[in-house]
Amino acid sequence: MSQVFKKHLEKFISVSDEEFEQILSYFKTIRVPKKEILQQEGNLCRYQFFVLTGCLRKFLLNEKGVEVTTEFALETWWMSDNRAFEFQTEALFSIQAVENSEILTIDLESQEKLYRDFPVMERYFRFVYQRAFAAYQMRLKYLYTMSKEDYFFHFYDLYPGFVQRVPQYLLASFLGLTPEYLSELRRKKRS
Repeated sequence: MSQVFKKHLEKFISVSDEEFEQILSYFKTIRVPKKEILQQEGNLCRYQFFVLTGCLRKFLLNEKGVEVTTEFALETWWMSDNRAFEFQTEALFSIQAVENSEILTIDLESQEKLYRDFPVMERYFRFVYQRAFAAYQMRLKYLYTMSKEDYFFHFYDLYPGFVQRVPQYLLASFLGLTPEYLSELRRKKRS
């Protein structure tokens, strides 16, 4: 599985096999079953997660106690409560495995040591954060400029496999729809 991470790194930076093995030593690999909570809202945020296989989701509880999914992470995507991780504070979000998943984890101390020992990893994380922020900006644009229906169809066209892979109630939560309305839109899409 470490080759998944190596291929991902090589999209952004160059590292030798020896360097990669050393870089990998800063991470821990964990396997988590579907529905396991990796980060609980209100607890100290200790880790960033890199998905080797599976799928994670980030969510919060709204004022009515309803879970609202704010983000997903598939293979080769990172996930954390970034603010809480950076400042080592209580998480504002929970993170849960949507599928059985294999994940690399890194804590802040290890990440800082990784940056000192391998400065090229700071470059890697800069690229990762830039792309994540750009994706976040586009999601906000779609949320504020498209109707719910148009947003769903746009998302469906961009990520048809993902729409089929994730449980409907989680996808509805992520898109700001009710599961019933999402069902209606899916029927419409098939017509």
